[in-house]
Amino acid sequence: MAASALLALAAPTADAKIIELGKTATEPKPSCPTVPPSGTNPGVKCLAMSRTTGYQARAGAGRDLFRVPEAGKVVAWSVTLANPNKKEREFFEKTLGGPASAGISVLRPGRKLYGRITGASPVEPLSDYFGQTVQFPLGRALNVQKGYVVALTVPTWAPVLAINFGNDHSWRASRTKEQCDDTGTQTAQSTPGVLTRFSCLYRTARLTYSVTIITEPKPGGKQPEER
Repeated sequence: MAASALLALAAPTADAKIIELGKTATEPKPSCPTVPPSGTNPGVKCLAMSRTTGYQARAGAGRDLFRVPEAGKVVAWSVTLANPNKKEREFFEKTLGGPASAGISVLRPGRKLYGRITGASPVEPLSDYFGQTVQFPLGRALNVQKGYVVALTVPTWAPVLAINFGNDHSWRASRTKEQCDDTGTQTAQSTPGVLTRFSCLYRTARLTYSVTIITEPKPGGKQPEER
C-alpha cells in the first residue's frame, strides 16, 4: 500500500456550463419567400427586422428567453435566416441602408423598459447565408452578469422574423412609442454606455436568433483528503 494516496472519493467539480439563450422545443422559421404557408394571411409577404435592436419578450409559455441566468461570457451567437428573392433583397437594400447585417448587444436592464449597453459584437454581413442557420463565434467574448439581456442589433435589415404566432409571442425594440410604426429610422444600439428604452412591443412574431454563453465556474465543495 502506498505511503500516501488520495482518498478514493471523486473530487467535486467546478465546471463551467454552456447555455443557449433563445432555444425552444420548436424552432421557428422566418418568413420569406413571399408565398405564405397554407391557412395564413395571403397578403403577408417577406418581412424583416430593420434598423433597431430587439429581443424576444415572450414565446408562448416561455418568458425572458434572452435573460442571462448566470454570470459568464457570450462566446457566439447564431441566426436563422429566411431566403428573400431578388426583388425583396433589392427593395430592402435600397430602403434600409444596404445589405443585410446584424450583431448582438448586451444590455443591463433598468426600470421602465430602459437598458444600458455594456458590450456588443462586431456587425456581420448576412447575405451569403440566406436560407441557412449560421453561427458567429466571437473573437473577444462579452462579459455578462445574471439578469442581463442579450439583444439582436440590426443596423440595416435582416430576414429574421417568424410570423403568424398568437398574441402570446412578442418582441421588444429600441424605439420610442412614437416610432413603433417607423421601421426605417435608425434606432440600432451598440455603443457601450448608451441608455435606451425598449418601448415598442410587437406581437405574433419571433426573432430567429440564439446566443451561446459559457458560465463562470463556481468554486466550493469539500476537497479530497490525504492519508
